[in-house]
Amino acid sequence: MTITISSSFLPHTEPEASLAFYRDVLGFEIRLDVGQGEYRWLTVGPAGQPDTAIVLTPPAVQPGLTDEEKQTILDIMAKGSFFGVNLTSTDLDATFADLEAKGADVIQEPTDQPWGARDCAIRDPAGNMIRIAQAG
Repeated sequence: MTITISSSFLPHTEPEASLAFYRDVLGFEIRLDVGQGEYRWLTVGPAGQPDTAIVLTPPAVQPGLTDEEKQTILDIMAKGSFFGVNLTSTDLDATFADLEAKGADVIQEPTDQPWGARDCAIRDPAGNMIRIAQAG
């Protein structure tokens, strides 16, 4: 039996800003763009990896949430501590330089971590943490 990851989900707060970030900064393909306004779902993924995707979803649209609960989710997102994704790069330093030149919101420059990885961190327009590690 083989299990693979097909998609993960991250919230977005501004669809156009998210599209621009994932397409123009990370170089991902836009695969689906459905819905409109507050209820717009975007699917993006790395070129050449059609079986792997990130679905960017509207935050706090689950039925039954109170306005207070929705606001709590938005507040946590703004701090960059609600969701995140880990990526890898074959050349972390070159990737970081490219992301920085494109105006990515840098949280951590490439760093050798105590657990052995070398990685950096940026945030997408919704505040989601994106960690990028040097591929093995």
